[in-house]
Amino acid sequence: MIELLIPVLAATLGAATPLLFAGLGELVTERSGVLNLGVEGMMLIGAIAGFACAVDTGLGAWAGLAAGTLAGAASALLFAIPALSLAANQAACGLALTIFGVGLSAFIGQSYVSYSLPGMQPLPIPLLAQIPVLGPIFFQQSAVVYLSVIVFGVVWWVLARTRLGLLLKAVGESPEAAHAIGYPVLLVRYGATLFGGAMAGLGGAYLSTVYTPLWVQNMVAGRGWIAIALVVFATWKPSRLLLGAYLFGGVTILQFHAQTLGIKVPVQLLAALPYVATIVVLVLISRDRRLLQLNLPASLGKPFLPG
Repeated sequence: MIELLIPVLAATLGAATPLLFAGLGELVTERSGVLNLGVEGMMLIGAIAGFACAVDTGLGAWAGLAAGTLAGAASALLFAIPALSLAANQAACGLALTIFGVGLSAFIGQSYVSYSLPGMQPLPIPLLAQIPVLGPIFFQQSAVVYLSVIVFGVVWWVLARTRLGLLLKAVGESPEAAHAIGYPVLLVRYGATLFGGAMAGLGGAYLSTVYTPLWVQNMVAGRGWIAIALVVFATWKPSRLLLGAYLFGGVTILQFHAQTLGIKVPVQLLAALPYVATIVVLVLISRDRRLLQLNLPASLGKPFLPG
C-alpha cells in the first residue's frame, strides 16, 4: 500500500504549490487590512503572461515564472489604485479584477493553445532524496516546489519576528492609529497588495509553465477562490495555511489516483471534491466565531484615506 501512496503524496506537493503561493500572497494582503478578491484573475494573468514569455523568448520556465510574477503585481496595481487611493469598495474592485483577468487571459491565450513547453525536471536533493519513503515524497520535487517552501519560511519569519510584520499587523488592526503615530498606511497597503499580486501571478505561471505545462483557457480552475478560502481556513496564520494548501492539494490530486488506490467513486464527484471540501471547511470554520474574531484583522475590507 505504501508504494501506491508515495506517488500520490509526492504529487500532492506539486498540486499544492500554486495554492501556497497565492494563499501566502493573499494572507499578507489581508494582514494589512486589504481584501482582494481578484486572486483568480491575477493567477490567470500570471499564467498567460508566463506562458507567453516562455514560448516567445525561448528562455524556458524560469523566464515565464518571472514574467508571471511581474504581471501579477501589475494586475494587483489595477486593483490597488481604485481600492486604496480612491477608497472604492474593495470587494467590487476584486471581483472586477477577476472578470478582467478571465477575459484578458482568454483573449491573449487564443494564440498559444497549440503550444507546449518542456516543463521542469525534478531536482533531487543529494543524500536526502535517498531516504526511504520521505525522500521520493519531499526531496525529489521541482525547484519551484522548494521555492514555495522557502517563500513560506520567509513570510512566516517576517510576520512573526520582524518589525515589518508588526507594522503590517498595526495597519491591519487600526490604520487610523498607525497613521496618527506617523506610519505610511497607504504605502504599506500598496506594498502588501503588490506582494499578493506577485505571488498569485507566480502561482499562475507555475501552472502554465511547470505543472501542466501548456495553456488552456481558465486553467486556474477556481484555485484563486480556494486560496482565498485557505486564508480564512488558516485564520490568517502562515503555518496553518501551509497545512491547508497541502490538504487541498491532496484532495485535488486524489481524483487522478483514485482508481489506482481502489477508490470506486464517480469521476465527476472526484473532480468536485476540492470545491466541496472548500465549502465544508468554510462552514466549519465560520461556526467558531471566537477563533475568527480573535485573528481577523479588524480593518479588513475597510477603506482608509489619510486626512
